[in-house]
Amino acid sequence: MTKVDSGRIEVICGSMFSGKTEELIRRLKRAKFARKKIEVFKPKIDNRYDKNEVVSHDKNSFSSTCINSISELTKNQLKSDVIAIDEAQFFDDELVTISRDLANQGKRVIIAGLDMDYEGNPFGPMPKIMAIAEQVTKVHAVCIECGSLASFSSRKSTEESLILVGEKEAYKPLCRTCFNKAV
Repeated sequence: MTKVDSGRIEVICGSMFSGKTEELIRRLKRAKFARKKIEVFKPKIDNRYDKNEVVSHDKNSFSSTCINSISELTKNQLKSDVIAIDEAQFFDDELVTISRDLANQGKRVIIAGLDMDYEGNPFGPMPKIMAIAEQVTKVHAVCIECGSLASFSSRKSTEESLILVGEKEAYKPLCRTCFNKAV
């Protein structure tokens, strides 16, 4: 009897500066060590560090393909064992359908993204993808105000658009208490 790999969906979520991309890269390095074929995707809108790589705040990186929409995954002939998607909150709900289809084809799908927006509300397709995932890992930053575990990404500016790609100049991680004081 031959073993058939069962597909699955893994989600890495949390606030800004919590190590989501770092954890994604760690999992990808392990898959590479296991000689798995890997494809990594990220939204074109995320050009903070590099347009062709997924890069963590600690400057660790992994080669990736930039896409405008998640539907571009169906246009690619995905022959990899592992499909990874960073900054998934920037994609639409089609992420849920495509991820489920890939997992049903025996692929390991690893998705990293913010679970909440700067107002503390569920962000993009993340709640739905978390609901269908076999594994959800929530990582935490450290609250910049009090040192507690931070789950919220507080925006420093008065910009009100939902999407504002930025770093430490635009966001700070806060715990629930400090976040509620700030809003």
